[in-house]
Amino acid sequence: MEGKQLGVLSLTDALAEATRAGLDLVEVSPTAAPPVCRIMDYGKFRYQQSKKSQVSKKSQTVVQVKEIRLRPKTEEHDLEVKVKHIKKFLEQHNKVKISMMFRGREIAYTDIGRKIMEDIKSTLEDGCAIDQQPKLEGRNMIMILSPKK
Repeated sequence: MEGKQLGVLSLTDALAEATRAGLDLVEVSPTAAPPVCRIMDYGKFRYQQSKKSQVSKKSQTVVQVKEIRLRPKTEEHDLEVKVKHIKKFLEQHNKVKISMMFRGREIAYTDIGRKIMEDIKSTLEDGCAIDQQPKLEGRNMIMILSPKK
């Protein structure tokens, strides 16, 4: 009975075979002509499927996107602290979204914000990959970094 095919059987014959073996008759492919069925222990099969899914869930990692918000007037020491946070996020294998927010008349000085973004990029370039270059979206300039594989 192990793995051998029984051929085309009627439903009653197939059910009789399954009960004789003490197993279940499981329909594998209902759209085929004739439908394909398998005689197996369905409870054991479901248990093995759940174990496989648990193992696959355990091995996958969830990548979060952490956000760091800056302003063009952010002082040098505060920027160093922010860069330290970015490094920590990248070491934890998270993506980092750096947002430079412009308020009021600061929008006229986007070049200052771009320079700060470029400085951050140059200090971090060995430890990360740049997914999105600094890009102005409305009143925010956004850059996205991801950890190197």
